[in-house]
Amino acid sequence: MANRPATAEDRVVIGSTGGAYDRALKEAWFDPFTRATGIEVTVVSATNAEMRAKAAAMVKSGNVTWDVYLDGEIQAASDAHREVTEDLTTFCARFSTKVDLASNACEAGGALLQSTATLLVYRTSDRPEPETWADMWNPGKYPGGRAFPNFDDPWRVLAAALLADGVKKDELFPLDVDRAFRKLDEIRNDVTLWWRTGDQSVQGFRDGEYDVGQIWLTRAKAMRNDGLPIGWSYKASFLVGDRIALIKGAPHRENALKLIAFWLDNPAVQANACDILSCTPPSTEAISLMSEASRKTMPTTAEIKDSVIVPDAAWINANAAMLLQRWNDWVR
Repeated sequence: MANRPATAEDRVVIGSTGGAYDRALKEAWFDPFTRATGIEVTVVSATNAEMRAKAAAMVKSGNVTWDVYLDGEIQAASDAHREVTEDLTTFCARFSTKVDLASNACEAGGALLQSTATLLVYRTSDRPEPETWADMWNPGKYPGGRAFPNFDDPWRVLAAALLADGVKKDELFPLDVDRAFRKLDEIRNDVTLWWRTGDQSVQGFRDGEYDVGQIWLTRAKAMRNDGLPIGWSYKASFLVGDRIALIKGAPHRENALKLIAFWLDNPAVQANACDILSCTPPSTEAISLMSEASRKTMPTTAEIKDSVIVPDAAWINANAAMLLQRWNDWVR
């Protein structure tokens, strides 16, 4: 099959966030999948908010042209996500006996692509290096422009503000939204980049638009791989991840399921992707196949216990509309 020309049916369309992230997935996952099956993978790049909106609009209109898209793990647990994606419970049953896969590797809302962190990054130099969100709020000691994300799930910025204001890790949720915005008022004039896409956070660092920022570890690792002077701190990190979601009415549904299965069934594929992106794959066997250098960039057991924060997905989803309204009113 792989040796004959692909037809219109021998394809699958996936929505992703573009740039270095997509290039890593193409090299490690999409291209090997095509070689093994003859099914071409077409990638459509968009922001996370645009992908969610596009998926919802396609399902509502009955004109679905994508098959799968990558959604954040928190959003994948929401009612809005379930309205536009297919329940994968039956599909996931076949992976429940794979001992190398994490218990949450395949769930109703999608298959786990990878886990990573949203964290504090900084431009390395001979000056003291910031480690905590309180350091982010101290431009006197750690000078330079600041960068924060500005998209449809602002909880991570509000959470960072509360930690900078002295809230303890285990008392973070539910978020004290009023207090968070008061703290954000203190740093607003130092923010030189409000990024909307992972690529924008990368380009902003390349162009010197900021020296300390809140971005995704996968993007930070890609910049380090390119030789850029970037460091990061797990003392200021939130555990996040992406899921592979199947859109209701997907025109190439069976091909999409094959693409998802190919990811879950192949630890080497997962390892190759996470070697590039510094992510944690769903398979323990994949972790063992990753390079020693990549494994060293993962948080230690002590860092996970003491510093890495698992966000309260249920609270975030229940308050998503309020958070976004308050955020839009403030950031304008």
